[in-house]
Amino acid sequence: MNRRSFLKKMVASTVALLGSGGGTYYYAREIEPSMLTIHQEQIKSHKLSNNFNSFTIAQFSDTHLGFHYTLDQLTDLIKILNSQQPDVVVFTGDLVDAPNQFNWNDKLIQILSDINAPYGKFWIYGNHDHGGYGTDIVKETMDRSGFTLLKNTNATIKKNDDSIVLVGLDDVMLGNPNIEHGMQHVSPENLTILLVHEPDYADLVKNYEVDVQLSGHSHGGQIQIPFIGHVYTPILAEKYVEGNYSIGNTPLQLYVSRGIGTTRLPYRFLCKPEITIFTLTN
Repeated sequence: MNRRSFLKKMVASTVALLGSGGGTYYYAREIEPSMLTIHQEQIKSHKLSNNFNSFTIAQFSDTHLGFHYTLDQLTDLIKILNSQQPDVVVFTGDLVDAPNQFNWNDKLIQILSDINAPYGKFWIYGNHDHGGYGTDIVKETMDRSGFTLLKNTNATIKKNDDSIVLVGLDDVMLGNPNIEHGMQHVSPENLTILLVHEPDYADLVKNYEVDVQLSGHSHGGQIQIPFIGHVYTPILAEKYVEGNYSIGNTPLQLYVSRGIGTTRLPYRFLCKPEITIFTLTN
């Protein structure tokens, strides 16, 4: 979207909130952005053995630290995340809103290190992670926090004699995603879950032996107007905005998170931030 169209969309959103009254504006800025929800989903597959029944994967995304989202809020989020006792945790991009302006420090590393996941913590790049010269500093922070980067690579998660596979791609907008490289040595017999920041990339992913795609990026639109829906979503989150979709003939199951933080405008309206807990079952 060009700058003029983007500004028109943003102005329309702001006018809509202001026109709804001061109480609505206050709610959208000060209250709803803090109303974290726990969204539950099931991933069902005949590829799963009994070993993976009730196995859980927690996804959080788009914290955008530094833009009206603080380390104290992240600390509270991690406590809620740990209370769900997930087996695996995945972060699907956009840790910091503007890496070249953020006050990087060890407190962030300590907070992220406190995440408990016995079968591993994994992450992928989002467009804001590469933007603002953030590529290296974000990776260093996540490395020191115990996260494994999946950048056109995959990881096998084993439980007893069975396994599932996580595949992660580089960011589509500012990186160099390579799904063929990421899928190397992945057996179609295993449940394969792909992490990619931008959800609309699913239209390409559906052509590969991928069962599930987890994405963020859209923020669910941040602002949703009754009877109209979301006003604006970024490029590559215009088709698949939030929730789950079945794509293609196989089909590919796509889940799009509304994310945690905000960007561009510090509002959420009818679009609460969320953590998603996926429970596997055969």
